[in-house]
Amino acid sequence: MTDSIAAQAAATDKLVPFQRIFLTGASGYVGRNLIRHFVAHGVEIVALVRSESAAELVRSLGATPVRGELFDRALSARMAGCDALIHAAADTDHGPATEKQRRVNEDGTRAVLDAARAAGICKVIHLSTESVLATGKPLVNVDETMPMPQKPAGGYSRTKAAAERLALAVNGPDFSIVVLRPRFVWGRDDTTALPALTQAVKSGRFAWISGGTYLTSTTHIANLCRAVELALGRGRGGQVYFISDGAPVPFRSFVSALVETQGLAVPENVVPRAVVRTVATIGDVLAKISRGKIVPPLTRQIYATSAVEVSFDIGKARRELGYEPVISREEGLAELRAAQH
Repeated sequence: MTDSIAAQAAATDKLVPFQRIFLTGASGYVGRNLIRHFVAHGVEIVALVRSESAAELVRSLGATPVRGELFDRALSARMAGCDALIHAAADTDHGPATEKQRRVNEDGTRAVLDAARAAGICKVIHLSTESVLATGKPLVNVDETMPMPQKPAGGYSRTKAAAERLALAVNGPDFSIVVLRPRFVWGRDDTTALPALTQAVKSGRFAWISGGTYLTSTTHIANLCRAVELALGRGRGGQVYFISDGAPVPFRSFVSALVETQGLAVPENVVPRAVVRTVATIGDVLAKISRGKIVPPLTRQIYATSAVEVSFDIGKARRELGYEPVISREEGLAELRAAQH
């Protein structure tokens, strides 16, 4: 641990005025790391889980598991004694829009927030995504003043945008809602982005879209955990904050570095952006007219998040939360390389 990270960690207890936090999405990639982060500093985490295997996992990390679903009528009772909520549960599928995704992301968010308010919870961190702004066009150094689009890229963008609106709509003096928008969450214990990338490379299906030279913002998991910590202590209710590793980086150079940490050779295949956009558009059409029976290999949602620049300004998080990345991309990549030995 660097001196900087140690100093940040030492300040946790002062920054987090809550000692018992309820967490949804606890067994997922982000949830597991949030448990490790807060438990390491003496904060009790009560984790909502749907299965016994998930309960065993979060228990092994030091959290207290409670079995249930987002829609359980008894959810508020399970939150009893908690003074804050981190809502990390979501259906993150980037395929065609589904009713299941809408129900989890929209109705699930509404149900969790209703339960939290009934339980007397006073602070909520709602984990959103930069994809609420995605349309398929480049997002270049955007900030929180950019309005959500009328025609989002796909079901994930649409439902997460709706969930964010729902969360902000119930913000009030006694029920403070803070929204965080990370992008491309990566790092240790990654069970999302990195496995998908390595599988694509191993199968020969990976190609750079128009060379992959466009910029992307990224968010190491440790930096996201730090941002959640700061948002609990300093985040203003009703506000949205972008969170990242700092300055954006060329998509190709970053993904190449990620793949190389796994001992894989980086492919050189290139496909024109226009071809990818056309295939994605056709995929969405086929999925819609077949009512989901046809599952396309590419959608506009995937295109919007991986084929164009997506970069944003974290100045607001720096000013209002005192946020600074606690781990650099170089340190995060070194951590991944070390894990292979």
